Amino acid sequence: MDSESKMVKSPEHVLLVLSGKGGVGKSTITAQLALSLVEQNKKVGVLDVDLCGPSIPRLLNVEGQDVHQCPSGWVPVYTGADKMLAVMSIGFLLDHKDDAVVWRGPKKNAMIKQFLSDVAWEGLDYLIIDTPPGTSDEHISVVEGLKELHPDGAVLITTPQAVSLADVRRELSFCRKTGIKVLGIVENMSGYSCPHCSECTNLFSSGGGQALAVEFQVPFLGQVPLDPRLSMCLESGKNFADSYKGTPTNEAMNNVMKQLMLSCNDKCST
Repeated sequence: MDSESKMVKSPEHVLLVLSGKGGVGKSTITAQLALSLVEQNKKVGVLDVDLCGPSIPRLLNVEGQDVHQCPSGWVPVYTGADKMLAVMSIGFLLDHKDDAVVWRGPKKNAMIKQFLSDVAWEGLDYLIIDTPPGTSDEHISVVEGLKELHPDGAVLITTPQAVSLADVRRELSFCRKTGIKVLGIVENMSGYSCPHCSECTNLFSSGGGQALAVEFQVPFLGQVPLDPRLSMCLESGKNFADSYKGTPTNEAMNNVMKQLMLSCNDKCST
């Protein structure tokens, strides 16, 4: 059995997480989406192909772990003994977490193709691929490598500001040119959720992501407010969804997750 066929038979659903620019919380949304799906008793894999800025290991509290080999390829790092959440990232292959990845395009593309073909995922319900910002060589490599997997589509992350929305327009254009279905747009950092009273106040403009979704006739998955407790959980390795159920940010992420499951013709347990 070749490496591509191993990969093809594993995930039931494949989601790409894209953003037109950096700093919009794409990796944070990826991590929280993965944790929300695990809460639904789904077996999830997160593939971090942001080679120059691998933040997924830290966000999922598996920084410093080692990747091992097995007869079928690389064994991903699991976040717990139940093996419900598996992670693969270039961050696990670096000698030191602060090492820079100084590679030209061909070497990056080769590594991405290896990630897509040589990781021994075990019966995943969802594979979520966290991509670097923009529409670069890495994205083309991911799209080409996923052709036989028939990905469900892409989730686009933006913030309310006009400069971020302009970049997401280019990301939407990229999806159309490459034939990737857009599952929806998430407007991240849309307001500030007070940790004391849960009131949400707009720090920036609001509604830009929703207007963009209407303009391009794609689903709008919701607005996710800033919550300082989310940052605290990420820094301390705690699960925000477990610690702060019912908060506006957690409810918003659960709503995004449920809409994506419906788009994938999957069923929520709650």
